Amino acid sequence: MSAERTPRGVLFVLSAPSGTGKSSLCRRLIEEVPGLAFSVSFTTRRRRAGEENGKQYWFVDDVRFDAMVEEDAFLEWAEVFGRRYGTGRAATEQALRDGRDLLLDIDVQGARQVRESAEDAVSVFLLPPDYATLEGRLRSRQSEDEGEVARRLALAGVEAEEFAHYDYLVVNDDLERATADLAAIVHAERLRTVRRRADASRILETFPPRVSG
Repeated sequence: MSAERTPRGVLFVLSAPSGTGKSSLCRRLIEEVPGLAFSVSFTTRRRRAGEENGKQYWFVDDVRFDAMVEEDAFLEWAEVFGRRYGTGRAATEQALRDGRDLLLDIDVQGARQVRESAEDAVSVFLLPPDYATLEGRLRSRQSEDEGEVARRLALAGVEAEEFAHYDYLVVNDDLERATADLAAIVHAERLRTVRRRADASRILETFPPRVSG
């Protein structure tokens, strides 16, 4: 019998307006779902207190980012609030070829590019329970000045309307419930018939041959 090819990993794309709690949910999901890895993006923004290079992001300067754009080294990239973010193409493709499932935390611009270039990506949009909750979460972070908060709130209304272009919608009204919803999506996608053909073939090989007649 020929050697079995490793099933390709699944690329999960998660997008949300700023302040929805996406980063917290990503951390929880990675902790609770075995075999799911976080795809670390590149960014030109400054590193915040407590962040580590290669953990939350790969922090690079504009010169390096420009070079990567010229080299077509990004699966997707976008500019958000004057800073650029991008997903490394080579590392992503290698992980998927190796059969690893990846979670990609990107904005709606980047998700649009991924949908155009990776048809098998599974996209999930995250919404807050309401505008007041979103505003409260943004202000409680105390990481942006009032002008920045106002810009993020204005953009949130535009980004929220993108939900219809995604495969799934999750409302983050409760961290535990939202994490469970995201985990259910990952498990369901892993059980799709197209991704389990190798398992089915192995099982069917244990059946006795059918007698024709």
